[in-house]
Amino acid sequence: MRTMKLGSSQLDVPVVAVGCMRINALDMTAAERFVGAALEQGANFFDHADIYGQGQCEEIFADAVHMSASVREGLILQSKCGIRPGMFDFSREHILASVDGILRRLKTEYLDVLLLHRPDALVEPDEVAAAFDELERAGKVRHFGVSNQTPMQIELLKQSVRQPLVANQLQLSITNATMITRGFNVNMENAQAVDRDGGVLDYCRLHDLTIQPWSPFQFGFFEGVFLDNPKFPELNAKIDEIAAKYGVSNTTIALAWLLRHPAKMQPVTGTTTVQRLQDCCRASEVHLTREEWYAILLAAGNTLP
Repeated sequence: MRTMKLGSSQLDVPVVAVGCMRINALDMTAAERFVGAALEQGANFFDHADIYGQGQCEEIFADAVHMSASVREGLILQSKCGIRPGMFDFSREHILASVDGILRRLKTEYLDVLLLHRPDALVEPDEVAAAFDELERAGKVRHFGVSNQTPMQIELLKQSVRQPLVANQLQLSITNATMITRGFNVNMENAQAVDRDGGVLDYCRLHDLTIQPWSPFQFGFFEGVFLDNPKFPELNAKIDEIAAKYGVSNTTIALAWLLRHPAKMQPVTGTTTVQRLQDCCRASEVHLTREEWYAILLAAGNTLP
């Protein structure tokens, strides 16, 4: 698996992250097989959140990987906090309590990366800073980042937070690519010109935040996958054509499309199927041409001005 630096840090990470949101759908034998297959592919970066399965996903992962001090050395663990039933919470108390729970469930003494999951309208940046300082000082978290945040929300945090923010996890796929397509619809009178994210793509590139695309195969907001979906005949025909050229699956090409972008993104997979995970990991070996990348973009229904 090809690796990259995560944001401005010196942490070497695989270019494909393994999302564990659905690992609680597997029995222990299947979970062990899945985690083992990921490690065999060099995909040792595992993405969690305290709300996935109400914490059950972290517990299952720890058992599936047979967590121990020696095993922990070969893993890169990321988790997220800040979502509570009916609200978001970036208070110092909630962040600290959440991390303690995450560490207990993962059976580890530290997280490599902690992300703030969804923007809290009542955020007090000084409280976030105090929590981050305490977590860093105690050795419980080594790197920090955000998820689903705009440039100005990040700037507000940075007024108080002294640690570099290394990642921003955002929804992005071939069919959910407005943060890309807006870039060449500047000053145009069409829907693709609407600024829905504050220029987050360019902001993250300028400030060395790694974008971690979540739901890289979804269209809409969890409406389904676009691969092999009759709603997207032209897109699938083009992806299948390019997949045949490289001798890989359509899953591999869809993820390679994200990896081809010069922002050096780290897509987060959501599959719990070993074969599909292997297909995702193969994307690190495929470098699409400029012509292929644009052909896929246009086949998804995007237009050039």
